[in-house]
Amino acid sequence: MAAQRSTADILDAAVHVRAAARSATNGATGVGTVLAALSEVMEYDHASLARWDPLRRRHTTLAGSYPDDATAYIESRLHHDPVFPVLRSPARGGLWLRDVPRQLLAASPGFQEVLSPLGIEDGVAQCLFATDGRYVGMLNVSTRRPRRAPDPARAVVTLLTEALAAAVDPRSGPPTAEVAAADPVADARRPGGLSPRELQVLAELTTGRTNREIAERLYITPRTVGTHIEHILAKLDLPNRAAAAARAAAWGIELSR
Repeated sequence: MAAQRSTADILDAAVHVRAAARSATNGATGVGTVLAALSEVMEYDHASLARWDPLRRRHTTLAGSYPDDATAYIESRLHHDPVFPVLRSPARGGLWLRDVPRQLLAASPGFQEVLSPLGIEDGVAQCLFATDGRYVGMLNVSTRRPRRAPDPARAVVTLLTEALAAAVDPRSGPPTAEVAAADPVADARRPGGLSPRELQVLAELTTGRTNREIAERLYITPRTVGTHIEHILAKLDLPNRAAAAARAAAWGIELSR
């Protein structure tokens, strides 16, 4: 059995998690690096970081090691679980499995159908909120081994939530259309392979403006706007401009205020 890590070791590992989250937020590395770093804070058998899609009303797993059925539950059913309203409280610093009342576990399909068959005995589910209060996703960590008490990792995970939220928040990743257009270094972070001008047009679509109105704002012709929209729809494999606007909103692309 591995020796218990000291509080100093766990705090040092937390610094690495923050660095990995910052790198993922900037697009330099993937979210998987965050979970890898988190394993040094607390050992786990399964973990995932998922982003909340407010348009589709579901979670999307960005990185994780749960089996497919557990991942599917997190993405499409967890937000309907009786435990989720308790999780979703911004004041809560994560819900650890050992702290969930037995009657709530008995009513939870997530525990009865997913975690229990995996032999999970401990872990945490942590809802993640952006600094402006938006719910942006969640962290799930599960282990088959009960953790010691007191457990310094509990407080550390809570302290890491802001960094984790930034890593999954689409508004913290690819820049707004105006920034992308002005910053050539942002090329690698432009979603969908869109050009800077296409990102600007995509951002304009979120406002519901007509081609002529967009053209006036961007100092191009309505025909050019139409061409850009055709290219956007082709690159993103979308049927119409409304779908493009919805995709932009899901990605957090919007006009700078």
